[in-house]
This record gives sequence, structure tokens and C-alpha cells, in this order.
Amino acid sequence: MIGKEVIESEPIPSSKVKEILEDFSDGNELNYEQNLTLNHLARFKRYSAEDAEEIYQRLIDEFDLRNKVAAHIVDMVPEDLADMRLIFAKEPTKTSNEDMEKILEMLEQYDYEE
Repeated sequence: MIGKEVIESEPIPSSKVKEILEDFSDGNELNYEQNLTLNHLARFKRYSAEDAEEIYQRLIDEFDLRNKVAAHIVDMVPEDLADMRLIFAKEPTKTSNEDMEKILEMLEQYDYEE
């Protein structure tokens, strides 16, 4: 990537990426990588962009999670403690089973798109 520099990097949920690409494609032609990304994002179940943003903020505010972990939870749509343990496996701070269950209960309040 000659002549390009990353100015800022922040983890965001994939539903937000999908929304950004769809909005961009309305007036522009997507390049190969953008098309691949959009096709990939259309294949998996996920929360709507509005719900994903709300869940993402709640995970950060209420459970004091890092942005990266909150984005993984929103993207992976965990359904049980085993899924949650996989997400938290490489985290430097341990999260209790009680907190993971609270997160799962919060996620049950939202519907996801298939």
C-alpha cells in the first residue's frame, strides 16, 4: 500500500461494516475486496446495525469490556457459555461465569437477522 497510511483503527461490529459498504455502494462502484467483504458479511446471522451498536455500547459501558471483545461478541452471536468462553479465552483479565451469563441474558433481548 504505497502512499497510504492508517490514521485511526477501531474495532467495530461487522453489521456496521456491512451498513457502511451498502451505503457506499449506492453511489460508487465497489472494488474487488469490498465486494468480497460485502458478500461474506451477507452469509452470517447478525444483529441489525442499530441493535449491534446498542449492544456494543452496552457491553463496553455495563460490563467494562474492551472494544475488540465487544465487537467479537456482537459478531459471533454467542448462544451459550461455551461460545462465551471461546471469546474470552485469550483475554488478559478473566471474566466470571456469572458475568458471561448476564451478557447472554442481555443478548437474548435482541433479535438477529439470518
